[in-house]
Amino acid sequence: MFSILGNHLKAAALTLVIASTATAAFAQEVRIGAMREGSSWYVFAATLEQMIEPIFGPNTVEVIARGGGVANPMVVQSGKAEIALSNVATAKWAAEGAPVYQGASAPDIRALVGGLNNVYIGVMARKAFTDEMGTTDLAEIIKSGKPIRLLLKPTGSSAVPAAEMILEAYGSSFDKLKADGGDVIQVAEAQIADTVRNGNADIYIDTMIKGHPTITEVNLTVDTVFLDIPQDAMDLLAKNGMTPGKYGPWFEDQTGENTGANLGTVLIANASLDEEKAYQITKVLCENAEVLGAAHAAWKFFKPENAFKPENTGIELHPGAVRYYKERGWM
Repeated sequence: MFSILGNHLKAAALTLVIASTATAAFAQEVRIGAMREGSSWYVFAATLEQMIEPIFGPNTVEVIARGGGVANPMVVQSGKAEIALSNVATAKWAAEGAPVYQGASAPDIRALVGGLNNVYIGVMARKAFTDEMGTTDLAEIIKSGKPIRLLLKPTGSSAVPAAEMILEAYGSSFDKLKADGGDVIQVAEAQIADTVRNGNADIYIDTMIKGHPTITEVNLTVDTVFLDIPQDAMDLLAKNGMTPGKYGPWFEDQTGENTGANLGTVLIANASLDEEKAYQITKVLCENAEVLGAAHAAWKFFKPENAFKPENTGIELHPGAVRYYKERGWM
């Protein structure tokens, strides 16, 4: 399971590091909601598994290799995972019962550790498509009414509602794209690079993080351009809990910074999670931030002293996390 971590982690050394922080041992399973194998969220969850098993006991931690930014708050709310990674924006949407959840809500989710990394909604396009359109202005492309084949991950990814908001800002929608002769193509992440490479999609909207394997693969095999999210769309995304910002250049075809919407990343838990367990998980993460950075470049800039701040969590903190942050004098 942990071959993905390569040479970044030495299990024996890690066990010694974590054992020094452990104050209790538990024998109850903790399931971690992540994403598929190969994603940065899976790397995080696998790393966290190695961190907390010395505390909770052998074979008590399981990584759930599915889900996503939209899905994971509901996974925790339903009790299918005790903790999970979420976007800050989607945690807030879920807690408030935002329209993306179609009448459902997650009132029982709580934050453990926020500010884990920045995750930007970003836009890419095949260069051949923007050449044909005669512009790289995303607003002009959407408003043109010309056929656009939009590529996304399956529903459950944060990129899907974000894409809907970007279109909405310019009077469009998934249905309108199809009515104009275009399409909305949703495929598993493993199929994205082939879909672009084969010329079956024009614009690709996804979460952008440094070292993203799928975006890197697309860049290496297709001439692409990165498009800024235009202002009207950015304003709508900001109203829905995302933070305007700049990302990159992180990829071969990205020639400079691009404007994107930061979803943020937060580790969440069900409110019913034992306070001591929540405390231990929070403590281990905050006191071993360098281990995360060694596991994946996406986690290198995590600042534990900011992990409790509302802008980095989006939702109420778990009492176990509050206890840790107050103990450290950060709150």
